Amino acid sequence: MSNASSAAPVTYRTGSVLSAVRIGDAKFFPRPDSRMPVIAVDAMGGDRAPEEIVRGAVDASRNGTDVVLVGDAPRIERLLAEAGSDLAVIHAGEVIEMADDPARAIREKKDSSISVAARLVAEGSVGGLVSAGSTGASLAAAAFIIGRLPNVGRPAIASFLPSDKMLLDAGANITCRPQHLAQFAIMGAALARIHYHVDLPRVGLINIGEEPGKGRDLEKRAFKLIAALEGIDFVGNLDGRDLARDTAHVFVTDGFTGNVVLKTAEGASQMVLGLLQRALATEELEKAVRKLRPALEGLHTSSGHDGADVIRGRSNSHRDSCPRRSRPGVGSSGSATMSGVEPSKAAGWEEPDVNASCSP
Repeated sequence: MSNASSAAPVTYRTGSVLSAVRIGDAKFFPRPDSRMPVIAVDAMGGDRAPEEIVRGAVDASRNGTDVVLVGDAPRIERLLAEAGSDLAVIHAGEVIEMADDPARAIREKKDSSISVAARLVAEGSVGGLVSAGSTGASLAAAAFIIGRLPNVGRPAIASFLPSDKMLLDAGANITCRPQHLAQFAIMGAALARIHYHVDLPRVGLINIGEEPGKGRDLEKRAFKLIAALEGIDFVGNLDGRDLARDTAHVFVTDGFTGNVVLKTAEGASQMVLGLLQRALATEELEKAVRKLRPALEGLHTSSGHDGADVIRGRSNSHRDSCPRRSRPGVGSSGSATMSGVEPSKAAGWEEPDVNASCSP
């Protein structure tokens, strides 16, 4: 096994007959009929890593996703042997902990699992990465190692919700400027076209009321910028109740508000499910709750990075969340489309501040 620094880019054509290729020193057999890129999974990220992450990656592989695991190779290989799997493993000797400063850790822990996975993406060896580790470290790795799309001031975390809805920013940027929200609207619409197969997704701005004059100066100015964008079906201001209604596909807000909204919605959903479970304790309901649990944990993709999807799960993720994260519906076609998204100066583009978007 070796680190990703010695890896040569791996390219192959969809549908072609393939022999083994190597990512680092790991021999890997991409599926000849695969229509998705290879996904690097940070096996050391998360409260239940590496056990639950490895088991989830094995499930994803058996469901048709090409996966490469990155992390402590001896530990990972023991878990793979127990699961009867021979997934490829890239060794990474360090781990970024939740308490570490994200930007400093990415600079100093160059052999961390998230850094090695990000380098695989940057080199073209894989098409995206999945991590349930530190949010800040994932964003910092994407910003410093993978890089941004042109004209993107602040990459955002997009959280995919049930019923074809998406919320961004879900926590990457605690403070934002109006032009950042306009860029989130552009990127969110692009992701929604890919993920939800909608030609013209409806985009709304989260606010305390529907009237254009509502909200802080941030929302008032962002409203005008988003309304002036071409190719965006802007439906105006929306409040929290609209998350349960068919009013928009994309909900735009700053990272502080978005994170509070997301976790409040998750908590309310879990409370309702718990009440139903206690009131109607049946086998069918138990199955329904188990099926819904991955959706409540949330699927998050960091949009605005150059040519790749960076998928982040919650730190307490279970194995049944991993297959869904590895197949977000924005695979190879998603990467290609997002690479062509360049929020223009009409969205208030500015020179990016890398450290400002690396919130833990």
